[in-house]
Parts: sequence; C-alpha cells; structure tokens
Amino acid sequence: MSGGMSRRAVMLSAGSAVILAGCAARAQPGAPAETPPPRSGVGRHVVKPLPFAPGSLKGLSERLVVSHHDNNYAGAVKNLLKAEEELSRVTKDTPPLVVGALKQAELGFRNSATLHELYFDNLGGDGRASGAAASAFAAAHGSAAAWEEHFRATAASLGGGSGWVITGWDLHRDAIVTAWSGNHTQTASAVLPLLVLDMYEHAYQMDYGAAAARYVDAFFANVSWAEVDRRFERARRAAAALRA
Repeated sequence: MSGGMSRRAVMLSAGSAVILAGCAARAQPGAPAETPPPRSGVGRHVVKPLPFAPGSLKGLSERLVVSHHDNNYAGAVKNLLKAEEELSRVTKDTPPLVVGALKQAELGFRNSATLHELYFDNLGGDGRASGAAASAFAAAHGSAAAWEEHFRATAASLGGGSGWVITGWDLHRDAIVTAWSGNHTQTASAVLPLLVLDMYEHAYQMDYGAAAARYVDAFFANVSWAEVDRRFERARRAAAALRA
C-alpha cells in the first residue's frame, strides 16, 4: 500500500476506531462508574472524586473542571471497563485483528484514566514550588528556572493538539526526566510520573480558547507541590529498592 502503511495496520486502525466509537456511545459520563460484578480480566475501576472543590482553582473555571472530570476522565474509566469486558470474552477463535484493536483501546483508556487521576491529584495547591521534588527537578535541569522553561516549552509544543507533559523519575536510568506524549499511549517506559500536565484541548479550551500558554500559567498557579513531594518520596524508595 502507499505511504508505507500495511494492510494489517489499516485494518487494525479501522477496527480500533469501531471499538472506540462503540465504547464511547455506550458510556454515559457524568456519574460515578459502577463497580462491575466479578468477571475474569475485568478490573474494579471507579471514578475518583476531585481532591479539591471544583470552583477553588485559580484561573480554571468550575465549569471547565467539572466538564473535564465528569466527561473526559469519567468517560475514560467507563470505556476502560467496556474494553476489559470485551477482552474477557476473547477466545482462541477470536480474530487477531479484533484482539489487537481491543488491546489498543484498553491501553488508551487505561493510560487516559491513570494520567487524568494523576493530573487532578497534583492540582489544588498554591503553586509555590518547594520541597525535595522541586529541588530534584532543578538539579536535573541545572536550575529551577531551566526546568520550568523546559516544561513550558514541552507544553507549548502540544498547544492546539493533544498530549501530556510529565516530569518523572526514570527508574531504568535512575534520573529525573521531562517527557512528551502526543497521546495517551506514548508515556515514557519505566518513568514514574511526579508532575503531570494535561495538554488536550478539553483541559483548557472552554476557558482559554487557543491560548494554551495562559492555561499553563494557571496550571502552575495551582500545582500541589505537597502531592508532587509525596510521589517523589515513593519514587525515591522504588528506585532505591531497584538499585539494591
């Protein structure tokens, strides 16, 4: 086929699109996801409540925050359950392309749910960088200003598109890194997220339109560095255990 894309890749992409559309149609974001009855291969995923009052963030409206949480995040949780339900019915006779499309959908919804939870959990603070994590970020990039400049530049590269910016601990290399992700499935291998920024347009368009940089300003004004420090301590212990 032209463009270097194989027939199998096209079929997998098409199959995944059909499954995603079907899951989205069946999901009804806005209410907490119900815990499913026990079924092999199906997790007990629930929609976590916001860790802060939705109208309490500086520069991010309650309408935006509630829509982001109740539609985008909750929809990912519900669609993850749907994908897992479908995968629990897979047998040796299930066509490989169907299995591949389902696994692709599962991966996307799982990462979306996880990253949204990390994103909301690292908001609700006063934005004043302090503590061990902030010091580690500065040391890894040369200075606090250099880290923030790099983080903001990575966010700007995603403005008007979709993806995530993650500063995390690379357990494989034992180093602090700032990673770029163009979608839910491009998270860096072996990196434990410490600070997560959602750069999908749904995270800011309602308040800022195309002014993504102003949204990033608001994000920094609301970072909970206490939560980032909590993650940093857990990552530090995990890294030490791996080195041992």
